[in-house]
Amino acid sequence: MTRWLVTGGAGFIGANFVRLLLRERQDAEVVNVDLLTYAGNLENLSDVEGDPRYAFVRGDVIDPAAWSDAVGRAPDVIVHFAAESHVDRSIDDAHPFLCTNVLGTQSMLDWTRKKGVPTFVQVGTDEVYGTLGPDDAKFVENSPIRPNSPYAASKASADLLVRAAAETHGLRTIITRCSNNYGPYQFPEKLLPLMITNAMEDRPLPVYGDGLQVRDWIHVEDHCRGVLAAAENGTAGEVYNFGADGEQTNMSMVHRVLDLLGKPRSLIRHVEDRKGHDRRYAMGFAYAREALGWEPQVGLHEGLSATVAWYRAHEEWWRRVKSGAYRDYYDLMYAARLAGDGAPGDGEHSGAR
Repeated sequence: MTRWLVTGGAGFIGANFVRLLLRERQDAEVVNVDLLTYAGNLENLSDVEGDPRYAFVRGDVIDPAAWSDAVGRAPDVIVHFAAESHVDRSIDDAHPFLCTNVLGTQSMLDWTRKKGVPTFVQVGTDEVYGTLGPDDAKFVENSPIRPNSPYAASKASADLLVRAAAETHGLRTIITRCSNNYGPYQFPEKLLPLMITNAMEDRPLPVYGDGLQVRDWIHVEDHCRGVLAAAENGTAGEVYNFGADGEQTNMSMVHRVLDLLGKPRSLIRHVEDRKGHDRRYAMGFAYAREALGWEPQVGLHEGLSATVAWYRAHEEWWRRVKSGAYRDYYDLMYAARLAGDGAPGDGEHSGAR
């Protein structure tokens, strides 16, 4: 069995990665370490809780010593998703981003070295590259690092720490960077789930500035397949970019959502633009295609249609997130397991030892 430790596995991308691993790798044993801050939701993985190859451990990446015993034997691979990720929140207060994204990454690298973990995968973002002009070539792996928000700066710092750990200590590290993800289980503060759920409720759709910021949209499943390919087949010390040739303006995406839901464009409300708002991201992924045999499989029209359909079919899920009721799920699970064979976090329910 290959033992995987996934940090931040209760978040949007992490949960989709955990599900992919369990579905496509029968020899995978997965330990999910997540602190369950506001964006961590165990309901995202309620369908795999009973899988004997899966374990959840509640823990903070800043302090691996506090949860190391619950994890049991050392993993073969660490995939580090755990991060504060919302740009707006980083503008309001950068401190949590420095704590989790910078100090947390260094703590995980230290734990990796202490435990002798063979592979560490850092899941990064295209935002570390900064912004592109309308006619600029797409970002590639050796594009300059020029972050423009506290969030992006914290992720760039984390990437540099990962590089330093490889050069200084000889760790086998791999860095992945991806464009804007969309798909099921995305927290409704991000653009697409916010637009979808607000439109379903006939509430205003707030769009920053003129809405002409350009993003390269990739379905979360394609991103997760890229991370898996990098973890299994990537070269130590390399960076792999993942994109989908899906450049669209934010306004275009909002229009598509409204059309799919049959809602009027009069719901759109332009609001004051975000400070330091990057104008365009676009990811070149020729190297990932050549070196990993990876390429996106989900087209934008197909993926967005499926995503809107998912939110329509899972109204209870997003209403619980928006109301905050999802935060009770861990407490309910804890009480149930405490009455049974142990509390979540002990690793006993999944063969984690």
